[in-house]
Amino acid sequence: MSNHPPTDPTKMGIGRSIAVLTSGGDAQGMNAAVRATVRVGLYTGAKVYFVHEGYQGLVDGGENIRPATWESVSMMLQLGGTVIGSARCQDFRVREGRMKAACNLVKLGITNLCVIGGDGSLTGANQFRTEWSGLLADLVRAGKITQEEAKKSSHLNIVGMVGSIDNDFCGTDMTIGTDSALHRIIEVVDAITTTAQSHQRTFILEVMGRHCGYLALVTALACGADWVFIPEMPPDDGWEEHLCRRLADQRARGSRLNVIIVAEGAMSRAGKPISSEDIKKGSRMGVEAVMALLEATPDTPACVVSLSGNQAVRLPLMECVQVTKDVTAAMAEGKYDEAIKLRGKSFENNWNTYKLLAHINPPDVKSNINMAILNIGAPCAGMNAAVRAAVRMGLIQGHTMLAVHDGFDGLAHGQVEPINWTAVSGWTGKGGSMLGTKRTLPAEILEEISQNIAKFNIHALVIIGGFEAYVGGLQLVQAREKYEEMCIPMVVIPATVSNNVPGSDFSIGADTALNTITSTCDRIKQSAAGTKRRVFIVETMGGYCGYLATMAGLAAGADAAYIYEDKFNIKDLEVNVQHLLQKMKTTVKRGLILRNENCNANYTTDFIFNLYSEEGKGVFDCRKNVLGHMQQGGTPTPFDRNFGTKMGTKSVLWLTDKLKECYRHGRIFANTQDSACVLGMKKRSLTFQPLAELNGETDFEHRIPKTQWWLKIRPIMKILAKYNIKLDTSEHADMEHVIKKRTPLTK
Repeated sequence: MSNHPPTDPTKMGIGRSIAVLTSGGDAQGMNAAVRATVRVGLYTGAKVYFVHEGYQGLVDGGENIRPATWESVSMMLQLGGTVIGSARCQDFRVREGRMKAACNLVKLGITNLCVIGGDGSLTGANQFRTEWSGLLADLVRAGKITQEEAKKSSHLNIVGMVGSIDNDFCGTDMTIGTDSALHRIIEVVDAITTTAQSHQRTFILEVMGRHCGYLALVTALACGADWVFIPEMPPDDGWEEHLCRRLADQRARGSRLNVIIVAEGAMSRAGKPISSEDIKKGSRMGVEAVMALLEATPDTPACVVSLSGNQAVRLPLMECVQVTKDVTAAMAEGKYDEAIKLRGKSFENNWNTYKLLAHINPPDVKSNINMAILNIGAPCAGMNAAVRAAVRMGLIQGHTMLAVHDGFDGLAHGQVEPINWTAVSGWTGKGGSMLGTKRTLPAEILEEISQNIAKFNIHALVIIGGFEAYVGGLQLVQAREKYEEMCIPMVVIPATVSNNVPGSDFSIGADTALNTITSTCDRIKQSAAGTKRRVFIVETMGGYCGYLATMAGLAAGADAAYIYEDKFNIKDLEVNVQHLLQKMKTTVKRGLILRNENCNANYTTDFIFNLYSEEGKGVFDCRKNVLGHMQQGGTPTPFDRNFGTKMGTKSVLWLTDKLKECYRHGRIFANTQDSACVLGMKKRSLTFQPLAELNGETDFEHRIPKTQWWLKIRPIMKILAKYNIKLDTSEHADMEHVIKKRTPLTK
C-alpha cells in the first residue's frame, strides 16, 4: 500500500484536469474503473473529461473529449464493456497523430491522462508522455499553440490500469475483466457437465488467451479438468498418445466425464498450434489511479495500478511492459520454465498445483499417516474445492485420507471413513458441504473426540469452516494438557461468507456471497430505472462482521452501508436521509442503502425502512429486501474454487512437513503453538499463524477480529456517493480490488 499523506480535496485538484480513456479490447469492469476515476477526480476539485473512442477520440478531438459530470457515470457499474467506447487507432501510432492528440489536450488544459487498456495501449501512453515536450515544441513552431499554452502544459502525467480478460500483463495478479471472463467460462463448464455425465462424453473447451494461459489454467483448476494446454508450457512430444491413455484409464475407473481445456494460443514444442480440433482427433481494478495522477511530478515515471493479493500497488509501467515482453521472448526461445516464472508467483503456483492434482491416480506410495478432514459451521461455496484438493494432495503424499461427516459431532460419534481419489471428482463446482457440517463446538464432547482420534489412529486434522472452526481449533489446542490425543498437528482453513475469521483477510465463500449480493443489488437498482424516485434498503448477512455490506456497497454503488464496526447514531441516519433527498431532487432517481444484519440492535432494517419512508414522502418511496440464506448457496465463483484449491493443497503440504517434525520414538506428538495454525491470506501471501497467538486478536463476543483491513476503505464509498469528506490516501489502496472484481461481478 502506498504511504501518502492525508489528502485535502479543497487544495489538491484545483486547476488540474484529468482525461480518462479506454483503449483496445473491452473488458467487464472498465466502467467501474471509469466511474471511480471520474468521481474521485471531481471530489478532489479537478476537472474530468471523457475521451470517447479511445486514442482515436484523443486524436480527433472535438466532441470526442467532453466534460464528465457526477451524474454522467451513474448506473454504469453493472454495465459490461466500456460506455465511453474503445477503438483501434492507427493515427496515434504515428507522430503526426500524437501531435494532434497533444494539441487537443493542451487546448483543454489537460495534463493528466488515465489510460485503461492492455499492454499495447499502456506502452503507447508512455511513448506519448516521453515525447510530450518535443510534441509541444513542434506545435509551438507550427503555430498550433502559443508559448504560454505550452508553458502551462509543460508536462503530462500518465497512469495506467490494465483492462484485459486474458490476464496477460506482468506485475498484477489480475487485470480488469479477467474475473468476469472466468465466470462466463465456468458457467459453460457447469452447463455441459450434466450432459457429459449423461452420455459418457469428453468435452474440449477452447478459451481465449493467444499469448497467456491464465484463463485456461485457472479454469482447469476450478473445474478439475483432466488436461490443460497453455502457451507457456507446451506438452511433451507424443502428447496425443499420453492423452488417449489417460482418458482410457479414467473410463476404466468408472469416470463418465472428461474435460479438456485449451488456450487459443496453445502450441506444441515444435511451435505448431494445437487447436481444439487437433485435440479432438487425438482423443476423441480507478481510485488509486486518480491519486497517482494528482500526486505526480514531472519526474514521476508513468505507473500502472496493479493488484497484489488484496493490495493495490503502483509499479513502473514500462518495467511491467518489459517483463510482459520477456515472457513472449522466453516462449519463442523454448524457455518454458522461465516463461512460467516470469508470469509471476501466482501463475507459477497455479501451474504447480494443477500438475499435482491432475494425476490420473495417486502414486503408489504409503506414509502410514492418517489425516482427517472435517467441515465446521455454516456451509459455504468453495468448501468442497478445499476438501477435494486436501484429499488428493494427501493421497499424493501417500497418506490415508479420512472424511469426517457432520463436523465435530461426527468426530465424536465415529462418523469417519476413508475417502479416495475418485470420490472427490467433480467437487470443485458444487456448493455447500458434501461432508456435511454442524455448528457444534468440541468443548462439551472432548472425551468422545479424543477416543475416536485414538480409535481411527488420526495423526493430523484439516478443519475447514468459519468462526466455529477457529474457536473449535482453539478448544482442541487448549485440551492438549488433559488429552494427549489432541497433541497432533492441525490447521484451520477459513471458509465462511461472513469473512470473520481472525488471521485471514479473505475466507473461502465470501467472494461467492459478495457476487450474489452485488448482482442482486444491480437487479434491484435496474428495477427503479424506469420508475419514480425510489430508495432500496437491503439487509445482508455477516453476523457482526460488516465485510459483505461494505464491499457490496462499494461494488454496487450504495449511498450508505450500516455496519457494527463503524458506529452510527440517529444524527448519522438523518444526515444520510437528507443527503439522499438532495440527490433525488437533481437527476439521480434511485438510492441504495445496505444494512448488515447485526449492525445495531435498535436501528433494525424495519426501523431504517420506516425512517427513510417517512422522511422521503413526496420525494421518493422505499422498498426493502432481506437477502437471507440465498447468499450462502449457488455454485462457487472461480475465485472461491481456485482459492479453496490452493488452501486445501497448501494445508496438507504444511501438515506433512509438521508431522515429520513431530515424529518422535515411533509416534506423533505435537504440543507446540506452531503445530496448530490458521492458514490465512494476509495482504500478499498465504501464511500460517498459531491459533494461540490469534487469541488476543479476537473479539469473541461479537465473533470478529479486532482489526479488519477493509474498514480502511469505507470512506471511498462516501466519496463515490458524493459526500464531502476528507480522504487519507494511505488507507484506500485496496479499492482497486473492488474495481477489478466487478463481475456482476473482485484481493
